[in-house]
Amino acid sequence: MADDAAGRADAPGAAADTAGPPGARRPGRLRRIAASGRRHWRASLVAAVAGLALTAAFPPYDVWLLSPAAVAALSLLTHGRTGRQGAWLGFAFALPFFVSLLSWLRVIGWDATVGLSVAEAAFFLPLGAGLAATSRLRLWPLWTACLWVAQEWARDRVPFGGFPWGRLAFANTGTPFTPLAALGGAPLVTFAVALSGALLAWAALRLVTRLRTPAEARTALSWRPAAGAVALAVAVGAAGYAVPVPTDADDTVSIAVVQGNVQQAGMDFLGRPMMILNNHVDATLQLAEDIDAGRVERPDLVLWPENSSDLDPYRDAEAAAAIERAVQAVGVPILVGALVDHPTKDGYVENQGIVWDPERGPGESYTKQHPVPFGEYVPFREQLSAVITRLERVPRDFYPGDHTGVLDIGPARMGDVICFEVAYDGIVRDTVNAGARALVVQTNNATYGRTGQPEQQLAMSRLRAVEHGRAIVTAATSGISAVVAPDGTVEQQTEEFTQDVLTADLPLRDGRTVADRVGALPEWLLAGAGLAAWALVLVRRRAARRDVRRAAPAGAAGE
Repeated sequence: MADDAAGRADAPGAAADTAGPPGARRPGRLRRIAASGRRHWRASLVAAVAGLALTAAFPPYDVWLLSPAAVAALSLLTHGRTGRQGAWLGFAFALPFFVSLLSWLRVIGWDATVGLSVAEAAFFLPLGAGLAATSRLRLWPLWTACLWVAQEWARDRVPFGGFPWGRLAFANTGTPFTPLAALGGAPLVTFAVALSGALLAWAALRLVTRLRTPAEARTALSWRPAAGAVALAVAVGAAGYAVPVPTDADDTVSIAVVQGNVQQAGMDFLGRPMMILNNHVDATLQLAEDIDAGRVERPDLVLWPENSSDLDPYRDAEAAAAIERAVQAVGVPILVGALVDHPTKDGYVENQGIVWDPERGPGESYTKQHPVPFGEYVPFREQLSAVITRLERVPRDFYPGDHTGVLDIGPARMGDVICFEVAYDGIVRDTVNAGARALVVQTNNATYGRTGQPEQQLAMSRLRAVEHGRAIVTAATSGISAVVAPDGTVEQQTEEFTQDVLTADLPLRDGRTVADRVGALPEWLLAGAGLAAWALVLVRRRAARRDVRRAAPAGAAGE
């Protein structure tokens, strides 16, 4: 490991180790980062292994203890290094992590998996550089945790509205850290996980220092700092047990969740027109028969998933008639998921949840606010389509909605969140603050069935339930449909690629959690603190270099 030790130089001139001979043109920043990676390949390999280990903390594996362990590993690898070395190690950690975590995108193509993974891993370049820089400060485990929050803050927002997959919080949806979501949302959970990992790294460094100390110089007290850091890391996680998670119901509503299933998995799950809709109609008609026969009590409302109608029911008479037949048979409102032609913008489509009432027909609706780039719309379509012919499989762009999904569905005031929107803090929080007493996540995971993606998305619903103190129903076309209690417990769930109906009494709540009230403030404060600490290091370093330059002529004259 001599090459690693050499790479931890802290002198102002350490960054010039790839500058080359005098007069040579200095290579670009990315080339210098890559050169640093080649020189420190052993540390790069360890970083890659740690990134792969972090994947196992997420569903479907759920070895959540690997999340603080992975943070600890990256903290140790970047400790005391130059910014360039830290940046490379952050990227070496993140790329295999995202490739393995997002492997469900292989259904579209491995090039899509790798391309998105590279884009997401790029956010770990500044994270690694920041971890290396702030590792020289006092209280560096605190700044490490804040920088993790800052990395997720940026990745959740850019580009094209961000992509929040892979947040530490989403690996901790049923762990001691989870209740912290009720105080500060997903960012506070990420902060706590990262702080525990960084404290473990600090303890490991102290132990190494003690072991390198000559035996005659050691004292019994030298174990205490490391033991104290480990104890504090455990206490941070255990703090979640002290957070009350409100679950008492103000009211209840009986629901039925219909999973109609699809004919095949993958990109071509729709089959011929009306197939998906007929599946959901048939399952609902069977539910109506069970109600009439006394085998099941009549629910107050029925929930269908995203894309449960594969035709626009406002324009297709056959689709409207099929939905009407199901609604009349069951005798209660149905929340229908449908793709609807935009009323004024030709060529655009809206992803909607529509309340279909047995007396009034189609009524209130919610349009998905955050369409998925390259999945539901194509940025720079004209330019990119000429190069990437596969984009022709997205023939029409989805048009975003402009309001939250609070809907009166029979006797219940529920909040509709469509598919990937459950990953975005603001969309779910705004829906609860607008008056939703429970949440429904309409989703269509048929493209990614049996890849681990449905389990990852269900985990997000579990965290949101605790964060907002709301029961959450996931209604999926092909699975996994589920009923999640306000404490995050999955009370019922379906198998994938089966036709099924879940029935449950859903608790409705009016109270708001602390996380609902404070909103994004904890995230901004924590991210800002981490960036401020990094900025302090950069300012100090620049001042030191300026002092060296000023002192150089005087020193030369003195000689």
